[in-house]
Order: sequence, then C-alpha cells, then structure tokens
Amino acid sequence: MAISSLPQLDRFFLTDAGLETDILFNKGIDLPLFSSVTLFTSDESLDVLETYYRGFLDLARAKGTGLILESATWRASPDWAEPLGFSPSELDGLNGAAIDLLRGLRAEYADVPVVISGCLGPRGDGYDPGRVMTADESRTYHAHQAGVLAAAGVDMLAAITMTNVPEAVGVANAAKAIGLPVAISFTVETDGRLPTGETLGDAIAAVDAATGSYPAYYMINCAHPTHFEGALDDGAAWTARIGGVRANASCLSHAELDAMTELDIGDPADLAARHRALVDRFPQIKVVGGCCGTDLRHVTAIAEACLA
Repeated sequence: MAISSLPQLDRFFLTDAGLETDILFNKGIDLPLFSSVTLFTSDESLDVLETYYRGFLDLARAKGTGLILESATWRASPDWAEPLGFSPSELDGLNGAAIDLLRGLRAEYADVPVVISGCLGPRGDGYDPGRVMTADESRTYHAHQAGVLAAAGVDMLAAITMTNVPEAVGVANAAKAIGLPVAISFTVETDGRLPTGETLGDAIAAVDAATGSYPAYYMINCAHPTHFEGALDDGAAWTARIGGVRANASCLSHAELDAMTELDIGDPADLAARHRALVDRFPQIKVVGGCCGTDLRHVTAIAEACLA
C-alpha cells in the first residue's frame, strides 16, 4: 500500500489498546518476556487474542470508524527468539501467524475499513534505550522482521515505543527499502522528552532529515497525555507530522510502572477528555487507541469523546 493511499491520513481510525497489559492483568494469561506473540503457541490463548481484536472491530463498526489492526509482534524480532525458546524460523512463523489472524478478521468484518499494521518493537526495552545502535545497525537488524511481516501481507509497518532517534531512522529506512509505509511512534518520559533526552520536535525533525521524510506520520505512545500535551507546539511543522496517539492509562512514570504488581487503569473519562482536547487542537491526529493499562473500556470512552 502506498503512503498516499493510507486511509487513516484522511479519516478517523481507532486502533486497539494495551494488548500486553490487558492480556496479562485482565485476562490472567502469562506473557513470557512481555511477548504477545507467544499467544500463538496454544489454541486457548489464541482464542483470547481473537476475542480481544473482535472487541475493537465491533467498536469500529458501531462508531462508523476505520480500525488499524496492530499485529501482536511488538516483541518478536530476531534477538528475542532464543530468550523466548524459539528457533529463528519458529519466530518467523509466529510473525506470519499474527498477520494471518488479522487478514482473516478483516475478511470477516468486510464492512469495516481495516488497515493491517505490522508492529515492530525496539530491539531492547521499551522504556530504557540501553545501548543505542547506529541507524545502519538498526536498519540491518529490523529489516529481517520487516521483511517477514511484508511477506505475510501487511499494509504498513509501525515502530512502537521507539526510545531513540537512530533506531527510528533505521526502522524507517528498512521500511523504505521494501516499499512499505511506516508510522514511527515515540515514547516519552513525564517531561515530554524521549528517554535519550531529545525533545519530540528535535526527534521528528532528525528522523525526517535522515530519511527524506519517509514516515507516513508519527505517533506518541506509552505515555499519559499529561506527559506530552504541554510539549506539543501549536502551528509547528513537526507537530503537524503527528498523526496518532496511543496513550497510557496511568499518569505514573515508566520507572513507577515497571515496579508495579497491579494494573493502574487511571481515569478513563479524563483520558477520553484529554484525547478530545488533543484532536481539537491538532485535527491531523486521526488515529487514536491505547497503550499500557488501557483496554476496550478506555478506547470506547476515547472514541465517544472524539466523535461526539
């Protein structure tokens, strides 16, 4: 699918919520190393995942919106095969199965505009950048999973919880090499800056400069709106590049969330109101969903607020 033909550039699309936290805390299913691709190893857990997706498809149908179906492949890149107990080829197969599930659901919900997005997570931790790769290292590393997802039939790629600029550049260039649109989604700390310290504006400008503005749009995820709403510059060119938000339910910091043993679901009504305010300020934001701590309740509240 060409970048110019992505329907979420022109109309409102929902996406799903905090898949891993919902499955782990609300559904009571263990996710080794927080990897949702492990759900494809048993029929029982696969049924739970399919039911999860159906909830958002039903919501999009009821609200008359499109839906981006994000694959359960955030932690399914090559470095994670051995720690998860898979061979590289087995992990490739699970990546393919994740897309097959979404293609089947799209066929079933033919009346709902659906975009299938292949999810690429960071090579390391989603909160802590750790050793920062060069852009070339990142492109080489992420090219493998990107190619597997492309072969399985995704419409686009999404790099979720990017913590640093070089890794984001590498993912964008890997997508560019295979001709797939890509959304780059940065995570930020409570001060609205990337974990590596850059402002969102500087990060977006740097990725655009290094890739010829290849990303179809940028997103912010895995942070509460109170962490970034004040950092967005009305009228700035870089802010106009932000096309989506997948916020956390909780106002807590990443360090605080890492230490928690229970889920903080926050205040869904307040979260929804903050999304409405963001969409009113920045009408180019067409994609909304949730991240850690959110579930169908939060995305339903967000949809109702934004579409009111």
